[in-house]
Amino acid sequence: MWPLGHAAIGYLLYRYSTQARLDDSPAVLPLCFLAVGTQFPDLVDKPLAWVLDIIHSGRGLTHSIVILGLIIIGFFLVARHHRRDEYAIAFGIGALAHALTDATEVLWDPNASAHSLLWPLFSVNFPTVLDHLFNPISELYFVAEFVLAGLAFVYWQRDGYPALEAIRDKFDQHRSQFS
Repeated sequence: MWPLGHAAIGYLLYRYSTQARLDDSPAVLPLCFLAVGTQFPDLVDKPLAWVLDIIHSGRGLTHSIVILGLIIIGFFLVARHHRRDEYAIAFGIGALAHALTDATEVLWDPNASAHSLLWPLFSVNFPTVLDHLFNPISELYFVAEFVLAGLAFVYWQRDGYPALEAIRDKFDQHRSQFS
């Protein structure tokens, strides 16, 4: 899945989570941690594989719920110490949503494997970047991402565009400094 789809799914899941747990819309700072979390597995694995050649695929280390779970638990312990549990919850929802949605291609692609979720317990033949670009399944993913992004935008609008005002305020502060 591409970044837009990961962000959309992460927002929808986190939004439902905050509604259920807090009876509220998502707040600005947790949304920042959510955004990082939704991209985190790719931000780590892609450079390690495609730039540094340390791991053999862009879906390796942090696409595994074994490794990702340890990272999230560590982050949660640090966040809890600083009384910022919601940041870790947001990051965790985003990161786990990313790994799980990348593994959903096994539902319709007989050549796909969900073993990446349990790496290093299972060995995996990971797809290359070209496999992602030229796989017909990519077209379905691409369309689904825009549908999910549209749905996430509708809920973001209903929630009052959380984080947008904070971004506007920062932009206005910087603009006034240079005026």
